[in-house]
Amino acid sequence: MKLRPGIVAVTVVAAGALALTGCTGSGSGDRSTTSSASALSTLTIGALADLTSFDPAQAHLGHAVQYDQPVYDTLIRRKPDGTPVPMLATKWQYNSDKTQLTLTIRKGVKFSDGTKVDAAAVAQNLNRFRTGNGPDASTLAAVSDVTGQGDSVVITLKEPDPSLIDYLGNEDSFIASPKAIAAGHIATQPVGSGPYVYDAKDSVTGSKYVFTARKDYWDPSLQKYSEIVVKPIVDTTAMLNALLSGQVDAAILQPKTEAQAKKAGFTEHLYTTDWQGLFLFDRDGEFTPALKNVKVRQAINFALDKKTLLKQVQQGLGEQTSQILPPGVPGYEKSLDDAYGYNPGKAKKLLAEAGYADGFTLTMPTVAGAFDPALTAGIGQDLKNIGITVNWQNIAASDFISDLTTKKFSASWFSEAQGTAFYSSGIELNPDAVYNPFGTKDPKVQSLVHTVQYGSDSGSAAAATELNKYLVDQAWFAPFYRPDQIFFTDSKTDVVPQTRQAVPSIYNYSPKK
Repeated sequence: MKLRPGIVAVTVVAAGALALTGCTGSGSGDRSTTSSASALSTLTIGALADLTSFDPAQAHLGHAVQYDQPVYDTLIRRKPDGTPVPMLATKWQYNSDKTQLTLTIRKGVKFSDGTKVDAAAVAQNLNRFRTGNGPDASTLAAVSDVTGQGDSVVITLKEPDPSLIDYLGNEDSFIASPKAIAAGHIATQPVGSGPYVYDAKDSVTGSKYVFTARKDYWDPSLQKYSEIVVKPIVDTTAMLNALLSGQVDAAILQPKTEAQAKKAGFTEHLYTTDWQGLFLFDRDGEFTPALKNVKVRQAINFALDKKTLLKQVQQGLGEQTSQILPPGVPGYEKSLDDAYGYNPGKAKKLLAEAGYADGFTLTMPTVAGAFDPALTAGIGQDLKNIGITVNWQNIAASDFISDLTTKKFSASWFSEAQGTAFYSSGIELNPDAVYNPFGTKDPKVQSLVHTVQYGSDSGSAAAATELNKYLVDQAWFAPFYRPDQIFFTDSKTDVVPQTRQAVPSIYNYSPKK
């Protein structure tokens, strides 16, 4: 999610806990076609999150990419397996010490307002993203400057960033028209060089967002449809009903609605992108003094009945874990998946040793109608069993990400994209990471991250393993499981899931032949 962030993780209010509200029919809109778009064909996607802004400086990985990808090209496009391929940049190359990346910008591409896509426009957008207050701005923290001249964009880094190419294939490099930015309406009136244009006339805020194919788009092979409609539907039952009734062609469903869609004959796509659990943000005890004590954080881990949570919330679809790194990346250790087994007795003992035998109160956010009641009930009861009272504070779905990233809660349930140790450092571990809102600084963490970044292949891998073990031991997080993402398509729609992203990219859809 960024899965970023989403992706990216992922980032990301993910399937399995969050849903949105309402479901309405879609209008026809302006269905202008291209040479490769199917005649008058429309793809309608059910989205688990509403649009917050079209401003690319505010872009976020996860479900938000479904609103941005139609209107904005990126410098690099990620294929479904994550392989980077040219988009607005035709080629790219690092200097010898990887502190400067030079990209060649594609010639002849225009924004939908007729202005030219050039190096200056790209540089302006990248600088806006990295210096703005967007939720994922920290992913470009290593960048000190971006300049554009002629056909070349030069990104200068304070230090090498192994994730930079991946970031430039995600939300970091959605490129908007400088003319539209200057007009001051880019948040509501997007103008990019993407395969589609936003049809404000046929769109309804909070209900449906319509995008029509551009006749003059530079790569018509990416236009599989003449129209894309994205419908935010937060409520889990409403999302299922929208799929079953044909109001949407593709949607993420919840584990509790999976069987019904499967029985109705829809095509299921299962894939893993995230880990889910508690983020214990306030590790210095600024808001909640108890969380400063590692024994308290470990107690929370031992208190959680992950097996029951996986069964009740995910219907068993996923794998229990106690670590944030996924299988297949350097640093992952299978034994760490079982580092914190369910042991409320041990949890109580740790709390007593930390000086909290009588427990304490922990305030965490929830979203009415969005969080699965089994999730909040399970977490609340498990922590109550060891003396921790959870004060659930209801907030709006639209505020969830911003509230987590602006130091409003000491801890929260969250779903974050899995990636390498270095990816995790930029998203969750570094003092300026988006999901380290209290700015926790740990010299050992920073030293190991430095070795992951600069070490030899073997040295980097060894540091990633040590870093992962240290994070588990220090209980920076309380992971529950790696859930299966449950995505369904109807009989006329094909899709390929996108690695490290909560939802498929729009380029991954096509009409079924």
